[in-house]
Amino acid sequence: MKRRDFVRTAGGATAAVAASAGATGTAAAQEVQPDWPSGAASGNVGSYTDARGQDSVTISVGAGSNGLAFDPTLVWVDEGTTITWEWTGAGGDHNVKTVDDGGPASLDSGDPVGEEGYTYEYETSSEDAGITHYHCVPHTAVGMHGGIAVGEDVATVETGGANTGWPEDIAKVGVPLHAHWVGISAILGIGMTFVFTFYMLKYGESAHTGHGGAR
Repeated sequence: MKRRDFVRTAGGATAAVAASAGATGTAAAQEVQPDWPSGAASGNVGSYTDARGQDSVTISVGAGSNGLAFDPTLVWVDEGTTITWEWTGAGGDHNVKTVDDGGPASLDSGDPVGEEGYTYEYETSSEDAGITHYHCVPHTAVGMHGGIAVGEDVATVETGGANTGWPEDIAKVGVPLHAHWVGISAILGIGMTFVFTFYMLKYGESAHTGHGGAR
């Protein structure tokens, strides 16, 4: 067995194992968002902004290719943040109103208007803490919905990342998997790779391979 062949083969296999472990870590990295009501989460455009730490945030009314969306559709803010809805002038007349039993914030911009540049401001407070689902009354049937989450005391879910079912979802079947176990598994995999490669190069070559004999 040539040392050069061993190093080359083992190094390549080890790199593959390490890359696989790195990909697993990336897939497990997920973003935490409020647990939005289905009606709000399925609103047109479907964009999300975490505006915590900001004093104010602006939401476009009449966004999207047909002017029938709020953008960002879903917003997470602190208590005391001022939210401004600004009309684009597209999509007809719109308004902003909390759906029935839609949450703690009492959003109501009044009658629908279509004027570009029209605005509706709402300053959140502790009374608005939680998640509120709102809509445009004239266009509720075509998906013009949105949501705001206020404060830190809201239900959250993890979103994003590659949902492969392994390893991030294994706990759902009763097997908690922690990050250090993933690391240990990767180290064992690298070690076994070296052992297997050594064995194959030492004993797996044919009698006529690499000895420079006559053909």
